[in-house]
Amino acid sequence: MLELIQIDRFFGHFQALKQINLKVEEGEFRGLIGPNGSGKTTIFNVVSGVYPASAGKVKFLGEDITPHTPDRICHAGITRSFQIPRPFREMTVFENVMLGALFGKGPEVSGKEDARSEARRWLEFVGLKAEENTMPGELTAGNLRRLELARALATHPKLLLADEIMSGLNQEEIALASQVLKKIREELKITIVWVEHIMGALMNLVERVTVLDYGQIIAEGTPEEISKNAKVIEAYLGEEETGSHA
Repeated sequence: MLELIQIDRFFGHFQALKQINLKVEEGEFRGLIGPNGSGKTTIFNVVSGVYPASAGKVKFLGEDITPHTPDRICHAGITRSFQIPRPFREMTVFENVMLGALFGKGPEVSGKEDARSEARRWLEFVGLKAEENTMPGELTAGNLRRLELARALATHPKLLLADEIMSGLNQEEIALASQVLKKIREELKITIVWVEHIMGALMNLVERVTVLDYGQIIAEGTPEEISKNAKVIEAYLGEEETGSHA
């Protein structure tokens, strides 16, 4: 479904991504891990068209989407959540999700009323109880993450890029977020690539894990294989064991 071929990304003289080759199959649930600054969000930004690749190609469903703008990429079927939630704060929670529905141009959406029922559907799906006049500023950290997911799902994606949706959540909220991801995968059949630092949650859900360090892929495999990989333990998991949070 998604293929990154020899992707480089420079910021001035700094190379954030080096020769990234990555394949994600349709229906897969892939984890993407690595220390802070290893290039995880940069990959999402390149795939979603926020930053152009400095070299290489991004292919989605066989089509070269490397030169496409973010709106074209969204309409092709790729959506994302953001590491730091970015709601339109002057709009209600409902309007935020309606905007996703109208922008994504899903088959069920032909006007404002359709978008409103879509907003209701997706807010219910992610478990966010909100009145029609609730503002994003009234939401907890956990509910802001749910809003990110509802707005992304309202675009009717084929592929979801989920960026640290559990950051700052407590154990109960992490368990609820895990259930939502499982529902997205099992009920909606959406392919997911998930960046996360909460290793326990990620390793319990994904089928395969790709590990980045200094902008390069250093390992790929099942969660079990990755948890035993010496390179990974040294670069990332070992840092957590010694008490620092990468």
